[in-house]
Amino acid sequence: MVIVEVVLETHDAADFTAWPIAEPSDDRLLAVSGRMSAADVGTAMAVIFTYNGIPVTRAADLTEARLRHHLAEAEGLIAPGGLRFRDTTADVSVSPGCCCGLESWRSWWHVARGQETWLGHDPTPRITHVGQLVQLRQHSEDSPPIEITRAELSTLLATAQQHFSGFLDLARRWAAITTPRLADRLISALDESFMINTSRQGGEPAPP
Repeated sequence: MVIVEVVLETHDAADFTAWPIAEPSDDRLLAVSGRMSAADVGTAMAVIFTYNGIPVTRAADLTEARLRHHLAEAEGLIAPGGLRFRDTTADVSVSPGCCCGLESWRSWWHVARGQETWLGHDPTPRITHVGQLVQLRQHSEDSPPIEITRAELSTLLATAQQHFSGFLDLARRWAAITTPRLADRLISALDESFMINTSRQGGEPAPP
């Protein structure tokens, strides 16, 4: 059985103290979904703030003006991560490579349409199209593949969007408690930047 997870690299949350976060996993990848703990949501938000260079010493220090200023300069939020595919039967996984951005997760729809997309490097994920079959590998051509059809990939991408949307709901609750003064603007920025429930005008393709 092949499953998909929306994952966030958590290296940038190291030594973060502005609000409670969870202990990192061994692989430093955090699966985001609507089933996360409050501490895991805090970790995800810590990564997003730190990775985007938004200064925060205490949650109470955050202001909507500061967030608006950053968004105006950066034109959105970015975060390290992407989609991880796992074949639970064969015990094979393919994770996003270094420098892959979670904000580009919708580019997987290119793959579902028989095209290519960049998935990072070191270790470099690889995509091979064989007719309607998609083979995903973490390393070289000799690595064991995860094999799915394009139709199955489309279904998995819809599942990934549901996971991401579930995370956004939890982030909304987290923000209402932790950063109530900028909760609405923050959640709107997350949705727009990571194209969770919406897609940018002229940006990555939305699901068909």
